[in-house]
Amino acid sequence: MHLNDLDFADDLALLSQTQQPMQEITSSVAAASTAIVLNIHKGKTKVLRYNTACTNPITIDGEDFEDAKTFTYLGSIIDEHGGSNVDVKARIGKAGAAYLQLRNIWNPKQLSTNTKVRIFNTNVKTDLLYEVETWRTTKAIIQKIHYLFICLFEHRNIGTRERQYICDTQNNENSKR
Repeated sequence: MHLNDLDFADDLALLSQTQQPMQEITSSVAAASTAIVLNIHKGKTKVLRYNTACTNPITIDGEDFEDAKTFTYLGSIIDEHGGSNVDVKARIGKAGAAYLQLRNIWNPKQLSTNTKVRIFNTNVKTDLLYEVETWRTTKAIIQKIHYLFICLFEHRNIGTRERQYICDTQNNENSKR
């Protein structure tokens, strides 16, 4: 049994091993959509080719769909190489942005270390690790994430005590798995 499509709300990702079945599936979806008065937006529809030399276009009504190098599906970036590097880079950027938006929280002495760690975990770490279970984990990706944590902690916004507390918490969580 093969997975042919991924559906979520009004997003649809069609999957195929080769060009001919992809064209057939696309034509079938277009015909079914037309029958219930739904239109496929040809300008938004893209084709991502992975590990293929075939460049034959996928078409509907004589119009070719544009080839794409990447696409985003449910918040994860998928690229033509099938790896996780593009998605990880985007996640690191989002986590860094979330961290910087909260820069006024890291310095005040009124907030306890525990509160700062909880804010970090809920607002920064979640941006970084969203969909992490779908990543193809490599040593390079682990090093990038580790480097990000070091950079954030060395930014002088989270002090040595907080850094040690977060690292200890992460080590405890990892040892439970």
